[in-house]
Amino acid sequence: MIASGVYDYINVLGKAADGAWARNEAIANNIANVDTPGYKRQDVSFETELQHALKASKYRSLDSKIADANEHLDRLEPRAYRDIPNWSYRMDKNNVDIDTENVELASNQIKYNGITTSIDNQFKNLKTVIK
Repeated sequence: MIASGVYDYINVLGKAADGAWARNEAIANNIANVDTPGYKRQDVSFETELQHALKASKYRSLDSKIADANEHLDRLEPRAYRDIPNWSYRMDKNNVDIDTENVELASNQIKYNGITTSIDNQFKNLKTVIK
């Protein structure tokens, strides 16, 4: 993490990429355990944490909110949780649905690709300014 206002968006996008990567790992773990009796689906919440951080900011502009969130990046971490741990639609008490997991994996991959493209664009903007 670079402690300069120029890199605020890059730092926050980097944390978002970390969150999407953690979610990808949780989904892959769910897919790997689709036939494990008693296994409960896991997920990772990062978007909620980021939204909370941006809404909690006292500033009105997005640039100011991102700068404020950048100052507290150490508190902005993906949160893993068990999704509906007491619920199961199968006799073996497993609550993983492979079709849902595949859709979630594809959706999360699109999100991750968008975040990395945004990071790349931020660096391209900086390169243009430096020229």
